[in-house]
Amino acid sequence: MAIDRETGWAGSPYSLRLKDLSYKMPGLLTLARSTGPETGGEAGATSTMAALRRTPGLVAAAVAVFWLTAPAAGGAQAATSPKPVASTTRATVARTRPAAPQRRLTAAQRAERDAAQAKFKRDLYGNLVPDVRAAAAIVYDPGTGEVIWEENAHVQRSIASLTKLMTVTTFMADAPDLTQQVTVASSDVRRASVTYLRAGERVTYRDLLHLTLIASDNGAARVLARTAEGGTKAFIERMNQMAQHLGLTNTHYADPSGLDARNVSTAYDISHLIAYVVGDDRIASIMRKPSYQVHTSRRTVTIRSTNKLLGTEVDVRGGKTGFINAAGYCLATLLQVPQGSQVAVVVLGATNSTLRFWEARHLFNWVVGRSQGVVGGDAGGGATAAKR
Repeated sequence: MAIDRETGWAGSPYSLRLKDLSYKMPGLLTLARSTGPETGGEAGATSTMAALRRTPGLVAAAVAVFWLTAPAAGGAQAATSPKPVASTTRATVARTRPAAPQRRLTAAQRAERDAAQAKFKRDLYGNLVPDVRAAAAIVYDPGTGEVIWEENAHVQRSIASLTKLMTVTTFMADAPDLTQQVTVASSDVRRASVTYLRAGERVTYRDLLHLTLIASDNGAARVLARTAEGGTKAFIERMNQMAQHLGLTNTHYADPSGLDARNVSTAYDISHLIAYVVGDDRIASIMRKPSYQVHTSRRTVTIRSTNKLLGTEVDVRGGKTGFINAAGYCLATLLQVPQGSQVAVVVLGATNSTLRFWEARHLFNWVVGRSQGVVGGDAGGGATAAKR
């Protein structure tokens, strides 16, 4: 609908363009007003032409405007009764477009619904196996050493904050005094992306460990490395030595936080690492906490876990999340099978945060269902089989 901002009413395109022409031809605006708002569209144009025929001096101009402004197909838009421009526009938008937060909520709900639907496919032998929506994934039984299922598990990828599993493991290997306080440096928090710390604050190693594992605090991971023996460079070397010691042959670290995309590993290596790390209850007990209060020399801060599997029906023995653009959304976790063993579930390169947690749940449910003889392992709800 065309709006005449000068006259204050809404009319057809014919009326507006006749009005524009009337600046040079007095009398045409009055004629346009008399026909445009009330009738509008093709009918309005016809009435206008009829009236112009009774005004010989304006016939030629009106005919020219009619042909220049007529729509190519379907006629002009229907006109409405005269209303102020702003109120008409706001009312139309309010009726036709949902508010931005509502649209975002709808998209989030749709993503949650889609992620909650488990997907399966047939393997080369005709078996129904998980069809994971991620770049790589694995289900590994550390008790037997069996890889129960995997996809692209040996492809080296950036691992983001899954790096912190090795950061904490390397730090704890030095048997530190967890009550010792250290001072946060400016370099620790500069461009840290995610950190609760501030330069100049003093904080204990115990709180730094909680920040690193629960809140995935990059500044805290940097403090651990910088204040360890030999400083950050020597600490990173020890991280890589630890990886070699654990047989993680496709794993390499370039920084202690995971912000550096050169920190790489595979789903296979990470599955072995998470199983090893959870074996140390000093670390595992921290990863199982949904929240924690950090006390610095200046303030108290409540942090909450980034691991959304905590608090669900799944028995989480330990886990760590990770994300940077190069890695996508990642999750490494060790889960307890009811009346069974523990399994390491790793998901790398999911396209959104919701999906990584749901895919881990789907894989776990598949393992549980498989152990119970359920076809497709669908022990936890609906599933979709993809034709491949």
